[in-house]
Amino acid sequence: MLVSSKLIDCRGLACPLPVIETKKAIEAGGDQSILIIVDNNAACENVSRFAANGGCRVDVTEKDGHHHLEITLPDSKVKETESSPRGKNIEAESMAGNVYFITTNSLGQGSTDLGDVLMKSLMVTLTQQDPPVALLFLNAGVYLAIEGSPVWEQLTDLAHKGTKVLVCGTCLKYYKLEGKNAMGTVSNMLEVNTWLTGPYRVITIG
Repeated sequence: MLVSSKLIDCRGLACPLPVIETKKAIEAGGDQSILIIVDNNAACENVSRFAANGGCRVDVTEKDGHHHLEITLPDSKVKETESSPRGKNIEAESMAGNVYFITTNSLGQGSTDLGDVLMKSLMVTLTQQDPPVALLFLNAGVYLAIEGSPVWEQLTDLAHKGTKVLVCGTCLKYYKLEGKNAMGTVSNMLEVNTWLTGPYRVITIG
């Protein structure tokens, strides 16, 4: 393992700050490797995925109950400067399509039972059309992405068709759903915001 030229201690930082600090360090350029220290599994997974999506190698070790992430940057990243292009959307810079931002598990105001039926109907409809680029589940919307939910079958179908499914890790923790099997990727606010501010049409449900 390389000796890090930069150390960033993210212990005690709430989501998505560990990812944001990692992003800043990578974008600054000039360092071949960066050591990130985090104190929880969610931060470890989020930082690892962010760095890997950016073409970096990530080696994770545990020490004294903390996660140490050794991020090795490719030469192209090391040479990048502040003049490098920013704001590119993850994995799909030039793609067009719809992103559904879902913050509730019941569609519309009024009867909850009716709202449940309408949400199921929406998900079934999505499986019969061109699949959305991504489904982003936040707040009570995370209940839909848990195994056994009324729309689990439809989400599985959409995921198989290539739709990205992101589930807010902070929301899972708040609703005490961390031990449940969640569809797609447990995500963070930085990643969600990247999708929301990308080149896609955002449709808010909630």
